[in-house]
Amino acid sequence: MSRDTTLSQAALGTDGIGRKALLVLGGTAFIAAAAQISIPMIPVPMTLQTLAILIVGFAYGSRLGAITLVTYLAQGAMGLPVFANGANGLALIGPTGGFLVGFVGMAYLAGLAAERGWARGVFTTALSAIVISALLYLPGVAWPMAVAQVFGIEAGWVGLSAAPIWANFVAPFLLGDVIKSVLVALIVTGAWRALARR
Repeated sequence: MSRDTTLSQAALGTDGIGRKALLVLGGTAFIAAAAQISIPMIPVPMTLQTLAILIVGFAYGSRLGAITLVTYLAQGAMGLPVFANGANGLALIGPTGGFLVGFVGMAYLAGLAAERGWARGVFTTALSAIVISALLYLPGVAWPMAVAQVFGIEAGWVGLSAAPIWANFVAPFLLGDVIKSVLVALIVTGAWRALARR
């Protein structure tokens, strides 16, 4: 395997804090734009946000990918309308809060997969993206099932049992996750092929 384990390293090199800062800001803008492309659903909208997060993770690597998502959450917490449907920091305590926090882990794991060489072929990239997308449901459903109560949040979506959690927070998104994972795999492997032809 080459020394360049991620797309950003192969395309832009690894040096310079300024370059990394620009990548982080570009990544947050990309994710924020993708978050606005949504299909309204209750209680959680379906967006292209996770597609963008996987691309950022696979392209940036684990550390820079996670830093990008922490920056993205900080932008929302400061009041910028970067989350789905123009939401800001209030979304962090709403029904999507577990997913939003889980996005950091999602980017980290995608970056780790890239660093391990699992994001070079279409099949392995798609499989990695599907597994990582499935893992996002752990914090996503833990938040409305129990964690929000620990923080003293009271709402109709707090403390739900498994059946409504499955029906509202998981099942409607599974097919979309598979489709987005395949699209991510095609985009990432296509980018690697384009770089190889340079």
